[in-house]
Amino acid sequence: MIKKVKKKKAKKKIFLESLLVFFIAISPFLYKGYEYLPYNSNGDLTFFGFTLGGNGFSDAKTYVWFLTTKVVPLYLMIFWFLTSRDWWYHIIIIPIAMYAFQLFEVLYDSDDVVDTDNIWWLIPICMITIPFVYIIRVKLYDKHVHGIDLEAIEAELEELKNKGFDNTDNFDSEDNRKEVHQDEISTISEDINEKLSTGNLEHIFKNVQNRIQGWLQLKS
Repeated sequence: MIKKVKKKKAKKKIFLESLLVFFIAISPFLYKGYEYLPYNSNGDLTFFGFTLGGNGFSDAKTYVWFLTTKVVPLYLMIFWFLTSRDWWYHIIIIPIAMYAFQLFEVLYDSDDVVDTDNIWWLIPICMITIPFVYIIRVKLYDKHVHGIDLEAIEAELEELKNKGFDNTDNFDSEDNRKEVHQDEISTISEDINEKLSTGNLEHIFKNVQNRIQGWLQLKS
């Protein structure tokens, strides 16, 4: 059963990776494919019964060229982001957002001027992504260059702190036990000393002697 699950996961992984390889391989042809599409005399694109106009551009050919200059880099950046294992891969979000905003502006903005104000849309993303990547960079630099691992140090301090509390508790309990034991011993020793002191023994002996003398006098 486990082998079947592993085989399914392996097949799925190989299939997805094959799709990535395929789209990366055909990216140059997609980029230049606009030149070979069927355009009519009006400059519109007619493809499988669907007609595409210029959408603000001089003709459909220019429009499709502009779309491909955004779409192809966009999906290549997305592939890079999804497959990258480098520590700085989060910074790829910025060019992804840039191409996505430009594509959105072309498709949905009614303004004839493109690639203008969309740069301001990137500022919030940059404000989040750049500090995040910089923090990762600082941690890696401290760890691998300066030999400072803050997370390991914090873990050690926390462990020592927990051990210190445990030892303190143990010490306190042991001290309390010793104090109780010593109190018991001191109480017993005081009782023994008090009962077996010289004065007490003399007093006891005198009482016994007096009782014996009184008993002998009664007998005589």
